[in-house]
Amino acid sequence: MCFNQFASMTYNKELYMTPRDFLFSIMLENVDRKLPKKALTKKEVDKMLDAASRVQAGNSLFRHFGDDGLISYTEYLFLLTILTKPHTGFHIAFKMLDIDGNEHVDRKEFLKLKKIIGKRKETVPKEGATDMKPVAEGDDVNTTLQAFFFGRNGENKLQYKGFCRFMEDLQAEVQEMEFLQFSKGMDTMRREDFAEWLLHYTNEEANEAYWENMRKRIPAGQVKRNSITFDEFKAFCLFTNNLEDFAFSVKMISEANRPIGMVQFRRAVKIATGHDLSENVLDTVFKIFDLDGDNCLSHKEFIGVMEDRVLRGLKVQPQRGITNYWKCVKRETLKGAQEALRDTGSPF
Repeated sequence: MCFNQFASMTYNKELYMTPRDFLFSIMLENVDRKLPKKALTKKEVDKMLDAASRVQAGNSLFRHFGDDGLISYTEYLFLLTILTKPHTGFHIAFKMLDIDGNEHVDRKEFLKLKKIIGKRKETVPKEGATDMKPVAEGDDVNTTLQAFFFGRNGENKLQYKGFCRFMEDLQAEVQEMEFLQFSKGMDTMRREDFAEWLLHYTNEEANEAYWENMRKRIPAGQVKRNSITFDEFKAFCLFTNNLEDFAFSVKMISEANRPIGMVQFRRAVKIATGHDLSENVLDTVFKIFDLDGDNCLSHKEFIGVMEDRVLRGLKVQPQRGITNYWKCVKRETLKGAQEALRDTGSPF
């Protein structure tokens, strides 16, 4: 379980990630932790929460917090959904939190949703146990997200504008970190670096054909004018968060199961996202995935690769796909739902 592997803190015998842990869980395949998980005192937690209640929003928020923050397991699941949502899904996510429909979310509503996501309360097994399970925190324990959204004493309201900005900032922060990781800290990414990022989480056996294609068709050491900028990279990330709309658009503008050319591909992206991909990115994508050299892509196979890319470090086996990832999240969400609804009433 990814949460257990990366979480580095415990409080009241329950397991928590720090904001740094969360970013590492997305960026890294695994972590080789040399030290035991740190048991926090109430004084340390209070200091973290006081700081979280005063911090300003921004696209380096999680890096600003670093190890000075607490993220519960249910919040971890919530943050994962944010990373894979298109902008059109932000309002739906907010409505899910806004239980009474008054256009803002208070801490009580946030806690009720978390109660439904993870009803059962479990203690942390001893260090090194192989059957460790994530824990769902009790309502009496505040966290960094709660302090940031609602203030130290839970008195603030979360408006849609602030919620939308938080989602955009988190996506932008992870995108920036990924860009810097694969561009080796440079302000542009070589096309071979972009290909490495694109194929990083996909099936290794299938990858070999794409890597061979790339080696044949993309010369090593591209000149700067052919490098990919961060803005081009962000536009492609926006596209990957709209894969379902893209797949639907492809079906509308091309014959069933037929390969699509660059013009059709560009049009489908525009329909799905409202934005264009640059010529540089489009050319790179086709040079990687056009295996038979006919300037067309098998959109079904391409979408399969992109689904693996969207899952990033979410630790789902590639062959299971994004649909099965959401089934897994739903199973976690529904574990205690029936009991929670008996206690609180339906939130919808």
